Amino acid sequence: MIVTVTLNPSVDYVVRLSELNIGSLNRTGDATYFAGGKGINVTQVLHELHIPSVATGFVGGFSGEFIKDSLTARGIQTNFVQIDEPTRINIKLKTRDETEVNAAGPSISTENLNALLQLVNEYGEGDTLVLAGSIPSSLSSSLYGDLTEKASSSGMKVVIDAEKALLEPALTSSLHFIKPNQHELGEYFGVEVKTVEEAILYGKKLLAYDIENIMISMAEKGAVLLTKDAIYQAQVPKGIVKNSVGSGDSSVAGFLAGREKGLSIEESFRFSVATGSATAFSEGLATADDIERLVPQVTIQSLI
Repeated sequence: MIVTVTLNPSVDYVVRLSELNIGSLNRTGDATYFAGGKGINVTQVLHELHIPSVATGFVGGFSGEFIKDSLTARGIQTNFVQIDEPTRINIKLKTRDETEVNAAGPSISTENLNALLQLVNEYGEGDTLVLAGSIPSSLSSSLYGDLTEKASSSGMKVVIDAEKALLEPALTSSLHFIKPNQHELGEYFGVEVKTVEEAILYGKKLLAYDIENIMISMAEKGAVLLTKDAIYQAQVPKGIVKNSVGSGDSSVAGFLAGREKGLSIEESFRFSVATGSATAFSEGLATADDIERLVPQVTIQSLI
């Protein structure tokens, strides 16, 4: 089973305006609500690809109920820890530019945290734990490290998609897959990563840790995948980017789905890039039809 953990989920309130007038009344042209959060996005794309998973994390209040209800209505399995404070609501304002206003996360009690740790204990050998996104400020930034150590010791594969401060405590344990973009990779080493060659250079430095697969996304430059034995570069399909939210999460889901389907590392990489692109080219998360259409358009080159 793939278990996705979203410690700081959200209800994403997507508002579309033809023009934003600062300091005066604005009326929306269109507004929708979505269950948001990086791990939740991974679960939704896995479900679209018929890969079983369960979504967990912390939810509370009316907004938390919305997240649970919307996922359950789609047939997605959930096992959230209930908290007292409401789940945050994030605003995604879409005009000519895309602006995000992300709320702070709720406070998480020691009891809530222990409940989550106990939940992770229910899984083990053959299962995969996906840790994605931010951590509420009431929790230690070392939590991903604690969860990774616990999961690895029980035989789980661990996937992390998070910033340096959250990833770093987990590097003392074995990791199956991480997916920094070029900017996150550069931040990790205090440099600016601009080229594929630089991405490979610093990706290899991360490979010095016990990491099986590192995928570095580079926008229009495509993506790079590094393993202990191989390096691949992918060129992304051509298309109009309509939505940057969830593209990276979709790439994570695509790679895991490829491996679950028995694809090779190279083909899982191709499937990952197609899945991320399918989300970027649509208003919502990727659909199976769009992914299958884009897979043949992704070219993979072996660099070693």
